[in-house]
Amino acid sequence: MQRALALFGVLCIAAAAAPPPAAAANREHDQIMADVRMLQEQTQQLQIALGSLTKALEQINSRLDEQANTNRKSFADQKLLVDTLTSDVRVVREKLDETNVRLTSLSQDVEGVRDLIPQIAAPAAAPPPGTEPGATPPEGTPPDAAAPAAPTGPLGTGTTPRRLFELAYADYTAGQWSLSIQGFETYLKTYPKSELADDAQYYIGEAYAGDSKYQEAAAAYEKVIRDYPTGDFVPEAWYKVGVSYERLSQPEKARNAFEYVIKNHPNSPPATLAKQRLEALTRAR
Repeated sequence: MQRALALFGVLCIAAAAAPPPAAAANREHDQIMADVRMLQEQTQQLQIALGSLTKALEQINSRLDEQANTNRKSFADQKLLVDTLTSDVRVVREKLDETNVRLTSLSQDVEGVRDLIPQIAAPAAAPPPGTEPGATPPEGTPPDAAAPAAPTGPLGTGTTPRRLFELAYADYTAGQWSLSIQGFETYLKTYPKSELADDAQYYIGEAYAGDSKYQEAAAAYEKVIRDYPTGDFVPEAWYKVGVSYERLSQPEKARNAFEYVIKNHPNSPPATLAKQRLEALTRAR
């Protein structure tokens, strides 16, 4: 009985000490609401900060776009300036090349005129007795000796270097092989250091080839290679050497010439033709 009374007393004390359930729930609810309000305030502050950041980013993007547009315009202006300068430089270079060509032609013409001056200024030789106009030659004078021989040769005609080359080339295009060879040889003897000297030597070979004189043609082409190693006609000359030896039934020499132009001038049109000739020689073997 006493033990039951003691237990009852303990329960009463515990019940008196424990807070009422409704009051505890109210305190917990108030705490949660306070936390919610705090979170709402923090969210509002974050939204305000995010809005400020968004505006700042928009301003930065706008400035970047303006700077990009400015840079593009500046780049476009610079590109236009560079293109204009490039075009001007190209025009100046073309005019300079044209001027150099004219100067070369004029220097050749001056050289030709300089060579003509001694002949023009030289006093005429006194005619032998009996050779004056209307005079009768002395008895026993051969008919050929009645009058002095007139000077011959291209210099005596007053032909300029370019005109001399053009005359020889006209004979070449007309198929006058011998005349064109004589003209080009005269040009080379008179103007051996001319800019067109390698052209003249090459066309000598072409004229021999056109006349079916392939041995002489091969020698003329080889002279182009030997005397003008830096000239524009070197690849063509090597190829034509091969063609000439092929026509002379000397396939090994032809093969060597074709292989040389393919190896040393691989990107030139003669190299393509040489490959075709080599394939034909291989099939023939």
